[in-house]
Amino acid sequence: MNIDFANLQHQYQLYKEDIDASIQNVLNNSNYIMGEEIAQLEEGLGNISGAKYAVTCSSGTDALLLAMMAMDVQPGDEIITTPFTFIATAETIALMKAVPVFVDIEEESFNIDVKKIESAITDKTKVIMPVGLYGQPPDMDEINAIAQRNSIKVIIDGAQSFGATYKQKMEVHHCDIYATSFFPAKPLGCYGDGGAVLTNNEEYSERIRMMRVHGQNKRYRHKYIGMGGRLDTIQAAVLLAKLPHYASEIVMRQSVAEKYTQLLSSKVTTPAVKADRTSVWAQYTIRINHRDATQKTLKQQGIPTAVHYPMPLHQQECFQYLHQASGSYPLAEKAAQEVMSLPMNPFMTDEEIRAVSDAMGK
Repeated sequence: MNIDFANLQHQYQLYKEDIDASIQNVLNNSNYIMGEEIAQLEEGLGNISGAKYAVTCSSGTDALLLAMMAMDVQPGDEIITTPFTFIATAETIALMKAVPVFVDIEEESFNIDVKKIESAITDKTKVIMPVGLYGQPPDMDEINAIAQRNSIKVIIDGAQSFGATYKQKMEVHHCDIYATSFFPAKPLGCYGDGGAVLTNNEEYSERIRMMRVHGQNKRYRHKYIGMGGRLDTIQAAVLLAKLPHYASEIVMRQSVAEKYTQLLSSKVTTPAVKADRTSVWAQYTIRINHRDATQKTLKQQGIPTAVHYPMPLHQQECFQYLHQASGSYPLAEKAAQEVMSLPMNPFMTDEEIRAVSDAMGK
């Protein structure tokens, strides 16, 4: 048996007629930049999330940059985030010449530990940037309470968690700005790079719309320093074809996760989702000892795995200037040694899930 990690080819074949027709419509119109599909997708994203404003952009990384640009983040500003995430979270902070300030994670959820945030705040702190890691939102009530007490803003890095809910509402309703990614392997993915910024704040949305087109408020008139951060029309067409299926795919992902947990909970430490929120299961990530040996065994049986992430950000060479020694964030460092992601997609069969479990031993 050869199990596909994300099974994008199967998904394409299921929706092939709609995806092909949507792409062909763009080709027929030859409007490849800011075509009508962009506005249609933004309306659809707003409808799904309940956000007042949805602005598409060129990637999840650029979504984070646009969010910080809209908040006028300046060199030397401090932004609190987690060291256990993809590099883009802190990389974008550094690109803004701001300072990433790391806070360790919770052991069970892998998300930022809210009990440790307040002690990291200084008079230079401008933003808290939590991450919905693996598809599960962080503790947003507590984070927002801290932000309000200290007059700072909240940006959620939801690159992995679009569609997840916290207390029955999507994450955009629990922050000032929400940024997400449509990288192909995300729960909602296009066929290249893509992202979006969602907010309920009209001023932020207007700035972001201009900043993604070089700060332009009308042709060749530039109100802000911006960037070339548009989503291209073909990628919007792909997402438009997939969007009607997304809610059912989230339900299917949940079903796969539940079956995994039922079979694996006696063998390894399975992921825990808190009772007041849902996950979109971007990854199904377990903790395991002897990870390298287990990965090798599974690979021999046609089962792919991945490690998200093998080195916390404070240990990366590019962040050595922060002078964060090993041992600074012990739970993040421990997770990096133990996490392993198993194949996760909406289309996994019971046979495939059972095969993964059997390959993990007794």
